[in-house]
Amino acid sequence: MRRQDWIRLTIVVVLVAVITVLHYQTTIAKVHFHDIYRRLYYVPIVLGGLWFTLRGGVGTALVVSLLFIPHVVIQWGHHPTADPEQYLEIILYNVIGFLTGLLAERELRQKLSYQSAARRLEESYAELRRQADLILDIEDQLRRADRLSALGELSAGMAHEIRNPLGSIRGTAEILQDGIDPADPRYEFTRILIKEVDRLNRVVQDFLDFARPPTPLRASVDPVAVLREVLQLTRQLALKNGVEVSLDADAVSATVAGEEEQLKQAFLNLVLNALQAMPTGGTLTIAAGSEGGEVQLRFRDSGPGIPLDLQEKIFNPFFTTRREGTGLGLAITQRIVSAHGGRLEVASAMGAGSTFILALPAEKHL
Repeated sequence: MRRQDWIRLTIVVVLVAVITVLHYQTTIAKVHFHDIYRRLYYVPIVLGGLWFTLRGGVGTALVVSLLFIPHVVIQWGHHPTADPEQYLEIILYNVIGFLTGLLAERELRQKLSYQSAARRLEESYAELRRQADLILDIEDQLRRADRLSALGELSAGMAHEIRNPLGSIRGTAEILQDGIDPADPRYEFTRILIKEVDRLNRVVQDFLDFARPPTPLRASVDPVAVLREVLQLTRQLALKNGVEVSLDADAVSATVAGEEEQLKQAFLNLVLNALQAMPTGGTLTIAAGSEGGEVQLRFRDSGPGIPLDLQEKIFNPFFTTRREGTGLGLAITQRIVSAHGGRLEVASAMGAGSTFILALPAEKHL
């Protein structure tokens, strides 16, 4: 029983006890006082019915009747004309207790029914919200699929129309470069030409990588070993940018199911993204660990950070804040991670660097 119910029960008991004592302590000569006391019994009876419904109303009325009957029989027994009125009062006690409790119980049931309906409506609303969010996600995926389909067709034609001429241009530039003295100012022009052709070729390759749906071969892959290989590949670039790279992966002993080359591409994109965010030096800390059946890799850089309003856009295709970027690196990485059943998240604050969290389902423990 709740504390509030105990307080209410105490009030009813005290009222019944006080009125009963007044009845038995007052002489029958004071008829008007007894009339008042008889009416006062209705107060605890009504309160019992209102607070404890039918059981409380009837129970209080019965207790009052049992306490009042001896008073009628003993003290008023020598007044025969008063007996019918006293016994009628006892009947009214029980009628009032029954009716008050019955009405209170009906009101309580109706209240509980309304509360139950409100809960069902709230649950239905939450379910509708969930389904609406799911529909929006599906629509977003369909729009993304449409874009990818169009991009795939575009990329196929672009690869044929652009990459072959680019190969010819690069080959011609190399021939010209071989025939020019490095001290000649024109030598620098050929070097720039080759560099820009390579950059344009990378843009085309990014389009192809994004448009091509990843299909992991589900082999057993050690993500830490792949990550160490990526760090070895980017070692010179890190030294050039003055970035200190550290890896903490001693606690990881799990493998993942996937395609090694695609995971290497995903890790490489994240490392390059971090290095490009720190062109004047900094630190890149990579921590690997196992948690909740996942292998988690955290790439934390000391760069300028990502504004909050841009954090939801950085995984969108073609969104970039760098002048020379294509905006496909993180989009490709997210697609690879999703195809492996994992997730890719970012946590960043301006002036405090960024942390990319890559999580993949663990296959087994070595």
